[in-house]
Amino acid sequence: MPQVGTTAEGFTLYDADKKERKLSEFLTKGKRTILAFYPGAFTGVCDQEMCTFRDMFSDLEKMNANLVGISVDAPFALKAFAEKYGLKFPLLSDFKREVIQKYGVVWKNLGGVNGYDTSNRAIFILDDGGRVLYSWMAPNPGVLPNFEEIKKNLA
Repeated sequence: MPQVGTTAEGFTLYDADKKERKLSEFLTKGKRTILAFYPGAFTGVCDQEMCTFRDMFSDLEKMNANLVGISVDAPFALKAFAEKYGLKFPLLSDFKREVIQKYGVVWKNLGGVNGYDTSNRAIFILDDGGRVLYSWMAPNPGVLPNFEEIKKNLA
């Protein structure tokens, strides 16, 4: 898992519109980037997390922060998820599970389904050079991040 002070590894993933997106495009000068890894669209806790981010999105923008959600869901599911909940920030598909492995956030056998490996819930805040400023991973996928702590670490 990327630790505070290290540089996050780059990646290229498809977004909900099936467009390839690189981490580097989100690392804009003077902005922080929040990478929010979550287990799966249309699951109770993930829906709650992404909707909380949606509801605080204008606050994040005022704090010069980008937000990117990452799951192992297919781009098609991400599109439906974004549309259902009005999510205006990018959702990226790690369907090959390469990025969750690179970032050390794999959760094996989600929901007791043997072989269904997904992302654990994790948050990384990066500076405009990709350096990790904040790193958190849930003890299990059912635990939400501390949203106030995220805001505090953006300041």
